Amino acid sequence: MALTPVVLALSASGEATAHRIAAVIGAHVHGRENRVQKADAFFANALDHARDLFAAGRPIVGVCASGILIRGVAPLLADKTTEPPVISVSDDGSVVVPLLGGHRGANRLAAQISNALDATAAITTAGDVSLGVALDEPPEGWRLVNPHDAKEAMAILLSGAGATFLGADAHDATWLQGLPQGDGLRITCSAAPQSDLGPDHLQFAPQRFALGVGCARNCPADELSELVANSMAEARIIPHAIASVNTLTLKADEPAIIALANTFGVPMRVFDAQVLEAETPRLQTPSDVVFAEVGTHGVSEAAALAQAGDAASLHVAKRKTANATCAIATAPAPLIELRGRSRGRLSIVGIGPGQATWRTPEVSKLVSEAQELVGYGLYIDLLGPLAVGKERSDFPLGGEEDRCRYALEQAGKGKNVALVCSGDAGIYAMGALVFELLDRGPDQMGVSDAARRVDVVCSPGVSALQGAAARAGAPLGHDFCAISLSDLLTPREDIVKRLQAAAQGDFVIAFYNPVSMRRRTLLAEARDILLQHRPADTPVMLASSLGRPEEHIRYRNLADLEVDEVDMLTVVLVGSSHSKLAQLGTGPRMYTPRGYARKIDGDLA
Repeated sequence: MALTPVVLALSASGEATAHRIAAVIGAHVHGRENRVQKADAFFANALDHARDLFAAGRPIVGVCASGILIRGVAPLLADKTTEPPVISVSDDGSVVVPLLGGHRGANRLAAQISNALDATAAITTAGDVSLGVALDEPPEGWRLVNPHDAKEAMAILLSGAGATFLGADAHDATWLQGLPQGDGLRITCSAAPQSDLGPDHLQFAPQRFALGVGCARNCPADELSELVANSMAEARIIPHAIASVNTLTLKADEPAIIALANTFGVPMRVFDAQVLEAETPRLQTPSDVVFAEVGTHGVSEAAALAQAGDAASLHVAKRKTANATCAIATAPAPLIELRGRSRGRLSIVGIGPGQATWRTPEVSKLVSEAQELVGYGLYIDLLGPLAVGKERSDFPLGGEEDRCRYALEQAGKGKNVALVCSGDAGIYAMGALVFELLDRGPDQMGVSDAARRVDVVCSPGVSALQGAAARAGAPLGHDFCAISLSDLLTPREDIVKRLQAAAQGDFVIAFYNPVSMRRRTLLAEARDILLQHRPADTPVMLASSLGRPEEHIRYRNLADLEVDEVDMLTVVLVGSSHSKLAQLGTGPRMYTPRGYARKIDGDLA
């Protein structure tokens, strides 16, 4: 999905300009703390915040010096074909400079802003400056078939050779009509296959075609893709002309259909049976058998027509194999606003301990793409400006199952939902509960069939034990384990068994949930069990509020560990019998040797 830009205001002198820009492009304003009076969200460090937004794929319009934005995103620059637009605007709004992503929307956005502000757009991309067009950035509804040839094709035009326009849809390619005429470059605007594309021959395909598909459960992906390929070849339609892959809601999780949409690089859209049934008068091959099974007289033809609209017609009637069907509808104009709904996605994300620099770029991107954020309110708050402008559903501690069920059901409606967890979502967090709900049967308080069909994405986060270990030094340098001391979900006797086994195994141990307001004894019991198997001076690290301004790190000997100095936000790292607490010039550092000294001495040769 296209992400909404963010306008950054770094000073009072640029604040008014930032709000003018935001009103024009429909964006939120993020303001620098203590320097900007009014904003939708505030940030403390401009470089960190710009970097975080860029990593999340958000277009950035900074009302500030260009150098600030450049320094902020520079460490992340890697691939100009995927990086989001970055634009700087002077405080007085007189100059607009697209810094990055010129051919990914920055030039177009800069022109929109400059027109609204009556400013100068300092566009430096050669094609935009000389010809007013970027060949590798066609408007929505069109796709360049051979983008790797666009650079050399633009060089031909810049040399003054001119272009010749070919194809049935050339009259609709209005954005190209200002190019100089000539025989240096051929530009074909058509959905039909071309055999001689290259630097001197570009093809733009209008996405006027909607592909409808249906299949039996677990249909082989090759069978469906071959059927579609043969049908398109027969109709002389190239894949680039397909706007979307469309099917019945019941098929939203069908692997073959999902793979087909991914192969084409287009959205997959699904329709309820009653919507497809309304298309019955336009079907060429209605089926009572299909109606009896799924509630509509056609799937592939109906889905294609439902997507292409009332003015559409069937270009390819239903074709079928033993397990699959397909049909193609054509619309009079490129399909830009797609109908139906998406499959729905639930991203289970771990945001780390809380600070933005410990949040992975993948997690930031998934959060930015999400329409709705679900989670414990504190965790969503820790996202800071990244959560601004999004629908959010806060759940209290203790509402974990309700939280996960709600997130799945919202995704089942076709929404893009992020379930926000601290640390890593798969470590003592909501990941396991989501899959447990999906695995439960209908009579076991599971979730709806719609929720079972959503795309579930898991993204790793920095866990509390990783954060604590990094602050300490390298206490996890050898074998370690994690044990939760909460007996709310795990029987106390099971926790004690694990404590005894870990103690006997001489593991470094990370204790999660060490205490609560009412649960104060298990940590002391754990300490006493460990003291039976390792020295009294075994180093222990207590790490509270990791990665947050109130972070507090301290070390104790195992024998001196007191329950009262530990709270719910503390991770307790207990060393093995081999762990050391070294007093170095930079302060105490806890580490666990792996045995390299013995290897050097020849013991392990």
